[in-house]
Amino acid sequence: MVTRFECPGLWRLIVLMVLHRRLERDVRRHATGFLGMSLLVGWRTRTLLNISLWRDMDAVHSMGGVRRHVDATRVPSRLGVTTSGGIYAFAGDWKRVMFGIDCADRSPVRPL
Repeated sequence: MVTRFECPGLWRLIVLMVLHRRLERDVRRHATGFLGMSLLVGWRTRTLLNISLWRDMDAVHSMGGVRRHVDATRVPSRLGVTTSGGIYAFAGDWKRVMFGIDCADRSPVRPL
């Protein structure tokens, strides 16, 4: 899952970075199937990308049961931050997707 935050100022970007780090602990504790996340910061563009990995779609939906995350979804609009997001699902082994080679589909987030 990738969520993009476009911030109108530096301090709002920093607030969102701190908020994400604090929320990561709650999501790890209370959501099932959360594998991890990374923040990519565009300092000049005041942009934050949150990239999170999940075991499957049920795991992504379990984030709705993390109360602090649900509450935090209201913060960006209050700060004047524009958001967008997308879910990118496993499409198959890279050799099949890129070159059409017939091979076993093994998701990189599941054990071999």
